[in-house]
Amino acid sequence: MNGLHGQCIAIVSGKGGTGKTSFTAGVGAALAMSGLRTLCVDCDTGLRNLDLALGLSDRALMDFSDVAQGRCTLADAAAEHPQIPNLFLLTAPAGIRGKPVTPGEMASLLAEVRRQFDYCLLDAPAGLGSGFALTVSSADRCVVISTAEAPSLRDAQHTVMELRSFSGGSLHLVVTRINARLLRRMHATIDDAIDTAGLPLLGVVPEDQQLPLSLSRGVPLLLCSSGPAASAYRNISRRIRGQRIPLLRIR
Repeated sequence: MNGLHGQCIAIVSGKGGTGKTSFTAGVGAALAMSGLRTLCVDCDTGLRNLDLALGLSDRALMDFSDVAQGRCTLADAAAEHPQIPNLFLLTAPAGIRGKPVTPGEMASLLAEVRRQFDYCLLDAPAGLGSGFALTVSSADRCVVISTAEAPSLRDAQHTVMELRSFSGGSLHLVVTRINARLLRRMHATIDDAIDTAGLPLLGVVPEDQQLPLSLSRGVPLLLCSSGPAASAYRNISRRIRGQRIPLLRIR
């Protein structure tokens, strides 16, 4: 730890298929590789995939509800990555059992997370349901993930409307799956995306064939690629830490 309380960042999207989970895994790995204790929390009960993106599907035994409801400690439940020091996963329940985690229980959990970790990335379920509300209820910052396509940007606008409680400097946009030729064909630019969503831009992530390959192999992208998406995740992790880094050029 850096002597200060850690920061919890909710990663959200108005619809599925935007690359939210890949983003959480990639930026989480980049933060950890910078020497920061980083916890990635899968908040998608029943549909969890973050363990696959991190290559930790066989290591995460207890889930966030076990910690939030006092069945085990955070130290027992957080699975450490065997190849990336400082990177940990707290997975989601495989299904709904017993009483759901309340916002108060989530707040207590994240208070403990802040004491033990420098950064926590909360991978929210897609959409704006109860899982989304629980994920953002005690987060310090929020990153909205969208593609450059009109339906995704419209969903990002709706998401922003649900995040009115976040202050101006704690809400950002990341545009993923960027393809320069497609953008030209659509007569669209990143500026259009920013204007449509109404959020400051934290970064852009290019389309990258290494992403699905790394997921199918169960290997974190930053361990097997130095391509455009991996570079984007590293740049975004540095901006999260307050560094001024130019946007990645999309070719």
